[in-house]
Amino acid sequence: MMRIVRAFLYTGLLACANIAAGAALAGTPDKALLTGAMEKLVLEEPKALPEAALLDMADKAASLAPWKGKWLVLNLWATWCVPCREEMPALGKLASDMPDLAVVAVATGPNPPPAITRFLDGVGVTSLTVLRDPPQELAHQMGVVGLPVTVIVNPQGEEVARLIGGADWASPEAKAVFAAFMK
Repeated sequence: MMRIVRAFLYTGLLACANIAAGAALAGTPDKALLTGAMEKLVLEEPKALPEAALLDMADKAASLAPWKGKWLVLNLWATWCVPCREEMPALGKLASDMPDLAVVAVATGPNPPPAITRFLDGVGVTSLTVLRDPPQELAHQMGVVGLPVTVIVNPQGEEVARLIGGADWASPEAKAVFAAFMK
């Protein structure tokens, strides 16, 4: 009798775990979409984004809280980063092409506002929200060891995917992935 009870309990727990896992990954793109520009994107179990004290371009306190409730593309970059220079125009185009998707670039490390402005002007980007993380608090809490790193954050404020290195964020592959996340 005890074996039957254990079997039912085990089966019930297993079924609940599968339902919970399915709910956690709802809206996750099919891995078949991870081609071309998105082949390096790693889908993850949702995990809370850490809190960090950020600054805006006017040195005022900022955070990622204004984007909670929206899908967010969070790019960590620096003005000295060559792959960042190559991918930043695509992030700007993504922000323009998909207005329902928030795109925020966080300059991590010692990136003074004049250097950031020169960088963005130099690559022709005008449509991105830029925040700063001079002490690299956010980057350290997220385990970032090289730049650029881009994370996809769900409306609940959880990281659900990460791409290390540069990518063409305005590519049809990237837009297909974001469309799958957002449906």
